[in-house]
Amino acid sequence: MTQQITPQLRQWIVEQAQAGHPPESVLKSMLASGWTEAVAIEAMEATLSSHLEQGAGQQELPPTVTVPDAQLDESPLYVDAGDRTVHVLNVMVNPRIVVFGSLLSDQECDELIALARPRLARSLTVATKTGGEEVNDDRTSSGMFFTRGESDVVRRLEARLARLLNWPEENGEGLQILHYRPGAEYKPHYDYFDPVEPGTPTILKRGGQRVATIVMYLAEPEKGGGTTFPDVNLVVAPKRGNAVFFSYDRPHPVTRTLHGGAPVLAGEKWIATKWLRERRFE
Repeated sequence: MTQQITPQLRQWIVEQAQAGHPPESVLKSMLASGWTEAVAIEAMEATLSSHLEQGAGQQELPPTVTVPDAQLDESPLYVDAGDRTVHVLNVMVNPRIVVFGSLLSDQECDELIALARPRLARSLTVATKTGGEEVNDDRTSSGMFFTRGESDVVRRLEARLARLLNWPEENGEGLQILHYRPGAEYKPHYDYFDPVEPGTPTILKRGGQRVATIVMYLAEPEKGGGTTFPDVNLVVAPKRGNAVFFSYDRPHPVTRTLHGGAPVLAGEKWIATKWLRERRFE
């Protein structure tokens, strides 16, 4: 018999979300109760999306803004990024998540790692209370930042991303390189700056809100290390040369851009992350 998504099931899913249970836990419970995976995922996505929209209508949300995006209206297999043809491997509309293939060459990956390695330090996160930076137990990688246009390979990659995502180079933060050893991870988080935090006004002075992120994989771990999107049950494999892009048109969970770096189980992972702002980043 075909399983039906009933009002009772929808209410139960909402109650689990309100109780703080993560989507993967709710999905596991549904599967254990006999629901097929396809029906369970459909019920969760439809119910939680509707619940978020209803909640948005009951509160003041930040206004939406224009965000970066690739030209994918005609479902192309490849996109011209100026000096390189980039593969389009996977596209999600809501939230906007795109997986690109062959964004970087092996030589570019090696060069970025070599330039970054001597400058690595314990990764920091934005201190939302003050607008500064701080060590956070949720992020256990090491990393460093290049300034915009610092070297030939950085300039080449920044121009490529600007062309690919139709966003000015000057609106990008400096390229960040991150190194994850076995056990290192970055627990699920949002990249935008929370408007209610006292340090956010200070952060926004440098270029406005973050509106998009692109994570580029420079070296593959042997196991683990995928980029996870818990709200939509998506995991992107960290394949060398590939990248995952996602945008968020307002600083609010309704964007469903919660994401994280799963723990590396074996080997080492290297990534390059680029955050894009509304305006010129100073």
